[in-house]
Amino acid sequence: MRVVIAEDNVLLSSGLELLLAAKGCDVVAVVTDGEAFLAAVAAHRPDVAIVDVRLPPSFRDEGIHAALRARREHGALPILVLSQYVEREYAGELLSDGRGGIGYLLKDRVGRVAEFVDALRRVAAGGTAMDPEVVAQLLTRRTGDPLDALTPRERESLALMAEGHDNTTIAARMRISDNAVHKHIGNIFLKLGLAPADSGHRRVQAVLTYLNGTPALGRPGDPR
Repeated sequence: MRVVIAEDNVLLSSGLELLLAAKGCDVVAVVTDGEAFLAAVAAHRPDVAIVDVRLPPSFRDEGIHAALRARREHGALPILVLSQYVEREYAGELLSDGRGGIGYLLKDRVGRVAEFVDALRRVAAGGTAMDPEVVAQLLTRRTGDPLDALTPRERESLALMAEGHDNTTIAARMRISDNAVHKHIGNIFLKLGLAPADSGHRRVQAVLTYLNGTPALGRPGDPR
């Protein structure tokens, strides 16, 4: 897995580079600003990128805008965003194109090595990896929300899917059987109007619907 890192904190970027190398990943570039990130993506065409929300020169939103541009210009490049805090608006922007390959983790998650690398691999494969705090802050619901038809247990299942958990982990977290999880997820697909397709694709689309609060049906020809 080839990775580009955009992070201005030298200690964090060096730590990420060493961590990923130890896990068999190929870090092809480490940069400190948005323009350098875009150039590195164009030059190396990585499988996934790790991007800090706030980069030089203003340390406001350069990172997120560079990430959005990279996804537009390079076929929905998988992006794992790191942030010190939950930036709800920025998380929503990343999710708004209705495609997978998106992660948003708080920086304190980086210390949980196995969890972080698993999240990065999941994003690279077109899935999602959302910090529980990000999920919680994206869930302000409106009248007519497409999720209104879901039961509380189905919503709980979908929230855990948004964090990137598989069925076995969801079953353990909810203290129910694997069959019950399978039934909940089947009901979620049905109620959200997700047409029969690849199961992984439908999981991503269900998660995007959940986080956006708007329908996220697959697009014709969308490889994800």
